[in-house]
Amino acid sequence: MASKINFFTEDIKYILRDKVAIRRWLMDAAFNEGCKIGEVNVIFCSDAYLSEHNQRYLKHSSLTDVITFDYSEGKTISGDIFISIERVCENAIKFKVSKNQELKRVMIHGLLHLCGYKDKTASERKTIRAKEDAYMLNVTLSAN
Repeated sequence: MASKINFFTEDIKYILRDKVAIRRWLMDAAFNEGCKIGEVNVIFCSDAYLSEHNQRYLKHSSLTDVITFDYSEGKTISGDIFISIERVCENAIKFKVSKNQELKRVMIHGLLHLCGYKDKTASERKTIRAKEDAYMLNVTLSAN
């Protein structure tokens, strides 16, 4: 199976800039983690859409910016990464970063979940955050 990273939208209009560069960056990150990309779908959506998935499939009632569904087999990672653009925009303001930077942070966060990283405990959150920070240094951030 050829490596594939796809970008989609559900219930919103959103145009992702620099798809080729982002795809390469995500593939490089997976490679650095000892993983190979199978098929990864990044789906941009609204808070309502993501909240419905969060409740239906994960039984969580809180708002979130990203949910990852992992279909990986061994070191070949595959899955769906759902990202709320509304939440990304609000978090960008909250954390005083650009929307583009926050979007890339949640994309790499979802990919790191597919690579096996968790974020349930304080120690796991510290580890995944350090990985996010390291990969954010390796991405060209265009204005969005």
